[in-house]
Amino acid sequence: MSTLRQSPAWQGLQTLASEQASIADREQTSPAAAIPICAEVGGLHLDASGQQLSQPVFDALLQLVRERKVADWTQRMLQGEAINQSEQRPVLHAALRAQTHDRHCDSGAISQALAARQRMRRLIDQACRGALTGTPVRHVINIGIGGSDNGPRLACTALRTALLPDMDVRFAANLDPADLHSALQGVDPAATLFIAVSKSFRTEETLANARRARDWLQQQFPSEDSATLVARHFIAVTGNSEVASSFGIPAERVLPLWDWVGGRFSLWSPAGLALAFAIGMDGFEQLLAGARAMDQHFQSAPIEKNLPLLLAMVDIWNVNFRHADSHAVIPYSHDLRSLPLWLQQLEMESNGKSMDRDGALVDYATSPIVWGSAGTDSQHSYHQLLHQGTALTPVDFILPLADGKGMAADRALIANALAQATALSHPDSPTRRGRQPWSMLLIQQLDAHNLGMLLALYEHKVFAEGVIWNLNSFDQPGVEAGKRLAQQIARGVQSGGVQPGGVQPGAGKNAEAATDAALAALVKRALS
Repeated sequence: MSTLRQSPAWQGLQTLASEQASIADREQTSPAAAIPICAEVGGLHLDASGQQLSQPVFDALLQLVRERKVADWTQRMLQGEAINQSEQRPVLHAALRAQTHDRHCDSGAISQALAARQRMRRLIDQACRGALTGTPVRHVINIGIGGSDNGPRLACTALRTALLPDMDVRFAANLDPADLHSALQGVDPAATLFIAVSKSFRTEETLANARRARDWLQQQFPSEDSATLVARHFIAVTGNSEVASSFGIPAERVLPLWDWVGGRFSLWSPAGLALAFAIGMDGFEQLLAGARAMDQHFQSAPIEKNLPLLLAMVDIWNVNFRHADSHAVIPYSHDLRSLPLWLQQLEMESNGKSMDRDGALVDYATSPIVWGSAGTDSQHSYHQLLHQGTALTPVDFILPLADGKGMAADRALIANALAQATALSHPDSPTRRGRQPWSMLLIQQLDAHNLGMLLALYEHKVFAEGVIWNLNSFDQPGVEAGKRLAQQIARGVQSGGVQPGGVQPGAGKNAEAATDAALAALVKRALS
């Protein structure tokens, strides 16, 4: 049995869960026994009363957070300790939004981040004046994938009311050429700038689209050589400046992406340059300021009023003691419709693991499947399952009360969000289990500052869960293994087939050898 499951708080929670399970489903936790769980910081207000936690359960969760030393791990992260042990790297994305006087973060990382932001501001100014491409840039196409795409894309969509009217920012991520083709429709080639974002500058999808963009430029300007076009129309954000240079991007147009920033945490870095073009550098600074406010709240607020820790605590209760294996996130905001996709990478890539920090197999559940979409559209698709399905499915409702310009949300939209939450926990609910657990996160106004707070809130929630589960939330060995396998298969496809043994299995691993042979046969059939 793992040390986590042997801890006093964990044992206490198991006992409480067993006691509640012995009561009939519809009487599992009566409203009278549930405690109000509310907290707020800045423009965010969390009401987790819909989780229907009893006081003993809440107290045991508080004890678990203390036992697992989440506060100590937070200090170790902020001060630059290499808590990403498998890759021997510090985890310093909080330093990206810090200021010089912020003593809680690594000062060297803060200095690097501030210098990079100054370079971002200069490049944006030069682009808008026409000093980069010879004409003022009006179209920016971000080429990246995963964290190099999800964060900036989400923020550009969410901050629709703050977008600069004379700047058109688009995104291309998919290996399918149709994605870039769509992004290129209707742009003025002379006024177009590409931002290639890849920490290694070897990411297959990003490089493929960068080459296609280069070829497109050559088609638009057939009298100019490719090297000149790349030097004029490309910026790179990478930790591998040598490879970017070999692609033809001048050093002064290469912005840094450090190894202490994971891709899914990189929005706050130069990887967010496309967003800075879209809302202006001042707007980007407001986003960082909001995230910094959440950093300070996470570090200093008491556990019972700490928004990230409260979200982590109710997740732990639902996943590990009520056996929920999925988690729905439903923003009642069209502008936040991309949030569930961003959270999928953040949560499942960070904590979707079965090996703990010590290399041992875990004997408890870790990250649930995260899914969701914008309400009220979702009410006409899957809310039936939430109300009467057989699975316990916790829900996060996210409701902005005004847009970035202060215009109040539609009353009908607010009414629908509140009605759906109420129906999930109403004593007369037709739900099979009687009640689905839910939290409501109200956003006073969906602007850059509050969006920064929202995204940092979920970052810290995921980190706290990883600490409790004893996971390294900052590597992704499963993803990397899949990439290596794809590269080996791709080489076989290019040569006309894959030979069994091309993907080297370990000695004596017959199952892996059989899988290898099956892959080879599959590719050969596809090529025949």
